[in-house]
Amino acid sequence: MPKMKTKSGAKKRFRVRPGGTVKRAQAFKRHILTKKSTKNKRHLRGATAVHETNMGHMAQMLPFAGI
Repeated sequence: MPKMKTKSGAKKRFRVRPGGTVKRAQAFKRHILTKKSTKNKRHLRGATAVHETNMGHMAQMLPFAGI
């Protein structure tokens, strides 16, 4: 059998927290910011957790992360 590999894009974008949740960056903050309100851009700051319905996909992409 071939070796299991971590998705290289996922290991750059996600970090597993000690409690088992996965930290991710917010989307929609890269470009075309002039038409977005200041309040909207402010709420997109910082990181958030991956939703629990997507944790199965995260476990497949990061098989050695202990999710």
